[in-house]
Amino acid sequence: MTTEKNKICRKGLSALKVLHMISGGDTGGAKTHVFALLGKLKDMADVKIVCFMKGVFWDELQNIDVDSELIEQKSRFDMSVLKRLREICADGVDVIHCHGARANFIAASLKKHVDIPMITTIHSDYLLDFDGLYRKIVYTGLNVYALKKFRYFIAVSDNFRQMLISRSFRPNSVYTVYNGMDYSGTPDFVSKEEFAKRIGITYDPKIKYVGLIGRHDYVKGHDVFIKAMKDVCRRFEDVRFIIAGDGAGRESLAELAKAEGVSDKLIFAGFVKDIYSFINFIDINTLTSRSESFPYVLMEGARMSKPTVCSAVGGIPDLIKDSKTGLLFKSEDSAELARKIIFLLEHPDEAKKYGEALHTLALEHFSDTALAKKHVEIYKSVRRDYFSDKKYDIVMSGYYGFRNSGDDALFYAIVSGLKKHMPDIRVCVLSARAAQMRRQYQVDCEPRFNPFAVLRTLRRSSMLLSGGGSLIQDATSSKSLIYYLSVMKMAKNAGAKLYVYANGIGPLKDKNLKRAAKVLEKADYITLRDPASLDEIKRMGIKNKNVLVTADPALTLEGPTKSELAGFFAENGIEPSAEFFGISVRPWQNNDPMFVKKIAEIADFAAENYSLVPLFLPMRYPHDLKISEEIAALTKAKSYVIKNPCSVREMIGLASCCELVLGMRLHMLIYAAGAAVPIIGINYDKKVPDFLEYIGQSRCIDAENISAENAFSYIRQIMSDKQRISEVLSEQKKRLAAIADKNAEIAVELLNSDLAKESAQN
Repeated sequence: MTTEKNKICRKGLSALKVLHMISGGDTGGAKTHVFALLGKLKDMADVKIVCFMKGVFWDELQNIDVDSELIEQKSRFDMSVLKRLREICADGVDVIHCHGARANFIAASLKKHVDIPMITTIHSDYLLDFDGLYRKIVYTGLNVYALKKFRYFIAVSDNFRQMLISRSFRPNSVYTVYNGMDYSGTPDFVSKEEFAKRIGITYDPKIKYVGLIGRHDYVKGHDVFIKAMKDVCRRFEDVRFIIAGDGAGRESLAELAKAEGVSDKLIFAGFVKDIYSFINFIDINTLTSRSESFPYVLMEGARMSKPTVCSAVGGIPDLIKDSKTGLLFKSEDSAELARKIIFLLEHPDEAKKYGEALHTLALEHFSDTALAKKHVEIYKSVRRDYFSDKKYDIVMSGYYGFRNSGDDALFYAIVSGLKKHMPDIRVCVLSARAAQMRRQYQVDCEPRFNPFAVLRTLRRSSMLLSGGGSLIQDATSSKSLIYYLSVMKMAKNAGAKLYVYANGIGPLKDKNLKRAAKVLEKADYITLRDPASLDEIKRMGIKNKNVLVTADPALTLEGPTKSELAGFFAENGIEPSAEFFGISVRPWQNNDPMFVKKIAEIADFAAENYSLVPLFLPMRYPHDLKISEEIAALTKAKSYVIKNPCSVREMIGLASCCELVLGMRLHMLIYAAGAAVPIIGINYDKKVPDFLEYIGQSRCIDAENISAENAFSYIRQIMSDKQRISEVLSEQKKRLAAIADKNAEIAVELLNSDLAKESAQN
């Protein structure tokens, strides 16, 4: 689909015309967000904003230099406003951007009259926006109906993006933009004495004030705040709690304070327009919400370096890093909130450091300029998707959705690499567990074993990316090879480009050589993860000139440090101060009959001679867990088994915590090598020795005939020369990671050539 507006958008940034729609009565975070956005966006695009009622938002809007118009509704269901909106759109609008339930409902009705992409910002959990039975049923119901009419969404935190995806919104259509604000200069505020007079109290410098800002709604957790007061007031006489905000719930909150015996310590400040005067007045800022997006009140507090305690919900932990930029407590846990407030009151120097660190973080990452720039990028991305003949840029085919950490790492690394070079790339993954992978990794997925879904997806894609991993091999069976080759042929027949991405090639039996060669010859590009795969390509007689040896994409990944894994260790009962010997094995039909016993002997050797604690790292669940537990049961030394599935980053972090790693699955060796941890391979497939040879670390024992003595020798070599080996691995990782990045560069170059042709045609 191509329109004149589509052509206008491509001419440049100045031609981008954006129509914002909002109720006009907003007073909370949405108001602050939109004002911060408009303040910078008006310098980057042609912006107009329409309101549908008079209120605080509309009144303050008149004070900023933005084209605004009031199209007043007689009631929430008055759709006569559509006539004027259609006139505005007829003058040329590239994107319609909505904020809030009222604007969403109007836009949903406008949608059938205009051919313009529409996007809405999700400022909160829309299922919790309205209280009261009638409002919840009617207004929430209408908003849910309206949201289903939208194709594009902006979430103000990654947590909200996950929420939308969990509710079946399409991942490729949900963007994340954190709130931003102007941190330049010093905000205006009155003195503490003057503010105290405003709210009807006398300021006493001896008293510490703990503040909370928010309307009196259940979701804001004011009751949690009040219930925490008793424990704090028992410890400190000179402390008062103050709530800024209004709402119908004030009377019930006052009754709760009376029941808790703390009403004399609680101050209701009412609605505070001058928010910085309130923040200046208080000593500790709190937020006790049961649900949040990415609240501006915290950013306003950050601007004034205010020590902060918050519930760990929504996007709050992205700004409040526990014990770094503030303190977090579990939602609704008033006792924990009290303990955190007491800590800040007892440790004023620590409190000051938290406030300063919070200010620094907010200044660096959450500015209004960054907010506006990100929106411009999203608008352009939305228009590209809306007017494109293709739904996806890339469809990924590989061993995805089988709960294998190595293949999940490949997927994660590939997508991260692609987004590095093309942030708005539209990816769909063919997965064995499409619904689960969609939720976990927040990407569009289709079932890989549904031929109709696969063909439909390929027809709507510009390119099939087949990889990484060892897809072109028949060591496991010919069935998997035939599957991948069939998908490749389907892609070419559907008119998509074919990119064989960072593959390991072989081994292949003679009967499958011609079959594979015939398909690979048609590939638009082939990258290989090691030189041995290039030898296989040559053996197959492939004449395709677009073949390049790169490296495994997983080498570009990094995991959390040992200190960052402290919580993980505590949850799994692992002593974090131990020095670990990482062991990652798998069941295999040709494993040594004494495999379990011999690996246990190797583990005990490392423990007895070098005080290394065996740490078993199953890469695929539940397949690798049983054999790991069997070996651990035979070790004389104390050992640990990771019994629950880990994320890719966690597994990489665990590998990096080890002094050395004995690995059977290839990607455990890659994880360790990427962290400069010395490795010993267990050869069950040629890809293991091929990788070790590629990185110049050829220590390997044979899975079919385990030599414990050889393993002992390798352990001695490593422990006697560990620093040098780690330095060599570190240099190799840097070199190979840079080469691995070439995989994604090539993919984007191939895509851009198609996009350039499409743009020229339009």
